[in-house]
Parts: sequence; structure tokens; C-alpha cells
Amino acid sequence: MRIVVTGAAGFIGSNIVAGLNDRGITDVIAVDDLTDSRKFLNLSGLKISDYLDHSDFYTRFATGAFDPVDAVFHEGACSDTMEQDGRYMMETNYRCSVELLDACIRRGTRLLYASSAAVYGSSRVFREEPPFEAPLNVYGYSKLLFDNVVRQRAAGFPMQVAGFRYFNVYGPGEAHKDRMASVAFHNVNQFRAEGKVRLFGDYDGWKAGGQSRDFIHVADLVKAKLWFLDHADVAGVFNLGTGRAQPFNDIAHAVVNGIRAHGGKAALSLEEQVAQGLVEYVDFPEALKGKYQNYTQADITSLRAIGYREPFMTVEQGVADYVERLLGS
Repeated sequence: MRIVVTGAAGFIGSNIVAGLNDRGITDVIAVDDLTDSRKFLNLSGLKISDYLDHSDFYTRFATGAFDPVDAVFHEGACSDTMEQDGRYMMETNYRCSVELLDACIRRGTRLLYASSAAVYGSSRVFREEPPFEAPLNVYGYSKLLFDNVVRQRAAGFPMQVAGFRYFNVYGPGEAHKDRMASVAFHNVNQFRAEGKVRLFGDYDGWKAGGQSRDFIHVADLVKAKLWFLDHADVAGVFNLGTGRAQPFNDIAHAVVNGIRAHGGKAALSLEEQVAQGLVEYVDFPEALKGKYQNYTQADITSLRAIGYREPFMTVEQGVADYVERLLGS
């Protein structure tokens, strides 16, 4: 089996490559942009058959240079939700994806691509239906527009096309993402540097640290994506989260106790952590007001309906595993 992974040196892309390798699949064509050379570390130790810069791949793929390719995992994108250059965002996330879709149709190659929960904006319902889709930024819009193209053209696809609206993904391989890395990653680094974790305080009716997201460990995400690789008859646009919202307080609590456990110290309640200054609340940033999702929770009814039955880790389980990996590295 020959697989292409775009964004292969990124956080999720490299974890997909690792998941393929675990299955014995090593004919993997990795596509990325290593202008930020730190990302090579995510590919180091993985087995791939070729590497191409993203500027070179798409044209060559469209002409059949790598045939036969069984499937493309399309993870390459600008994922910076604060990016203000709309022209760049639309070219990178939307136009590139449409051209890749067209090429996959011509070549008969299955396409498994990354969308985002950002398409829902400030909605309180996170179901894969247009009434609940209202992105707050051009990043979310670029993802929604491609989802809509897939929906509109789905009846004519000769092969599997499946999109995945990722919720808040965390886990190994995100160190290069800087400010776009997960809150779990930032909390670990804050605690190691300052001896405390900082969370947003009260805002927009939410109590301090109470803003809640659907946090999914990257290992669970990869497991789901590989299930779709095994089920070529399943297509559509699906939420990929746990179906369970948990507050940022849960992340901080798990991080602090994970670090304490690593050092042989007893666990503390969140209240004890706050009282001892291990968890601290700061004013909500002005730059994020009106642009921030205070709450997300994937409706995974459609995912379950097509037969995906695997459980998802809770924050307590997933963060404990992640903290141990970070401290052991």
C-alpha cells in the first residue's frame, strides 16, 4: 500500500505516519515545508519512501508521478487561527485542497482530509449541519468552504472522500507549534519554568478556568483515521472529538498532578492547587474577545452511526500519559 501524507512533519501528520509504520506500511510519501527545520525531528526515526516539498508535490501528483497511490491523508494547512492574511489562508487551505481533490478524482485515489471544529464558531451545537456552522475567523471559513465543496460534489466521487473536523488535539509531536500548541503542552512548560500554570479568568459568563473544550489525544485521532483507511466505503464529513467537553481547569489539574507524580509527590485537588499558587488565573486577553470559542463539544452521532466504536481517553487519562512522555523526553 502506498500512502501520501501532506503536512507529514507536522503534529498530526507525523503521528499518522507513525501509525502507518506501526501497521507495517512504510511506502509513505511525506510532503511538507521544512522552512521551519525543527519539524524534521517529528519524522526522524519514522520510515518513509520519499519526501517532497509541498511546492513541488501537488503538480507532480496531478500528473501521476507517484501512481499508484492508494490514499492521501491531507493534513497540510495553515493552522494558525490568528492569521490575518486571508488571501494566504484561502490559497493554502482552500484552493490547494480543491486542486488536490480534483487530482485524486482523476487518479482514483482516496482522500482523507483534515477539517476543523473552527467551522462552528460560537455555536453551542457542534453537529455536521449548516445551521450550526458560523466560523469566527478566515481559518474556520477556509475549512468550511472546502467541506461544502465535498458535500456538493459527493455524489459524483468514484472513491472515498472523508473529512474530519478536529476538535482540540493534544499529544506528542507538537513542540514546534509555538503559540498554536495545545494548552496541555503550554501548561507543562509553564509549570516547569515558573512552578505554576496560568489559565484565563472569568469571561463572558464563564468562571475562571471554566471555559470548556472537547480535548482529544492525538493517539485516539490517529486510531480513528486509520479505521477509515480500513473502511473505504465510508465517506462524508465527520466530527472527530471525544463527544465530551471538559474545562481548562481539568487540563491544569491533570498537568500539575502529573508533574507531581513524576517527582514522587502526592496528588492535590484543584482547590489545593489554587490555594498553593500552583494554578493561577489571568485576565482574558483583549485580542481574543469575540474571536474565542469558550465551549466546544463534538456531536459524534454520525461517527458512531457509521460503525466507529472505539473509546476515547478522558483528559485525566490522556494528559497523564502526555505529561509522562514530555517529562521523559
